[in-house]
Amino acid sequence: MTSISLKHVSYRYPLDESNVIDDMSFDIEQGLTYALIGANDSGKTTVCNIIRGFIPRFYRGELSGSVEIDGKPVADYDDARLTTMIGYSFQNPFTQMSGVKDNVCEEIAYALENLGVPREEMIPRVDGMIKLLGLEALADKNPFALSGGQKQRVALAAVLVTDPDIVILDEPTSQLDPKGTEDIFDIIGLLKKQGKTIILVEHKIDLIAQYCDRVLLLDDGRLVMNGTAHDVLTDSTVLEHGGQLPQVARYYLERNERFGRHDPIPLTVDEAIAQERKGR
Repeated sequence: MTSISLKHVSYRYPLDESNVIDDMSFDIEQGLTYALIGANDSGKTTVCNIIRGFIPRFYRGELSGSVEIDGKPVADYDDARLTTMIGYSFQNPFTQMSGVKDNVCEEIAYALENLGVPREEMIPRVDGMIKLLGLEALADKNPFALSGGQKQRVALAAVLVTDPDIVILDEPTSQLDPKGTEDIFDIIGLLKKQGKTIILVEHKIDLIAQYCDRVLLLDDGRLVMNGTAHDVLTDSTVLEHGGQLPQVARYYLERNERFGRHDPIPLTVDEAIAQERKGR
């Protein structure tokens, strides 16, 4: 079981005068999917880099508080161990491509090569990942000749082939069209079924409502809400902190306020339909 705990964590980038993360505490439970939401520059990516040990190891700066994985400080893990424990997917898949491999198969295998995985073990793991993510038609193509959505899937495959317990996805659909976005969330669904712990930074709030178990709302470097997806994403307070609410929740909140009603607030379209049918 892999769990993450942040206690009273604050962080200041080098040369900055104020904290970008301020007195933040929360726990991440194994096997659940968490969404980090909030306005731009609220600290979401910084939190991800703290969890995976890049802060302060590479970004330097001043970090205080406690950051632990399985009860052990992140600083006590070496780079190789963190790489196998935590998979990280960047917002722009182009920056995640190695640039030294000629086809998708080799690109996916690159992380395993760096970890010294034997070839006889590497081949079936790469083949399995290609099948899992439906990349068979792309296996022999150059990674840089792919579309944005295809690159993102390959970048995810290159992360997941190491079989990390924790998967951090930093705005994986920000540059994708609706079909590419659907493909990525299908992959998130597969990871959930595998029992992976997922930390998702994303602005597509309706999909967060559908796929995530818990939501953490950040505002100006502070954690202002932390709860189940249903509790957080049906609370109008989210809007006051620069967050968003699903369209269905906003409709019911506005309807209740306009007509003085007290109907429960559904989170998704399916919940709304079930609620309306029950009320007939």
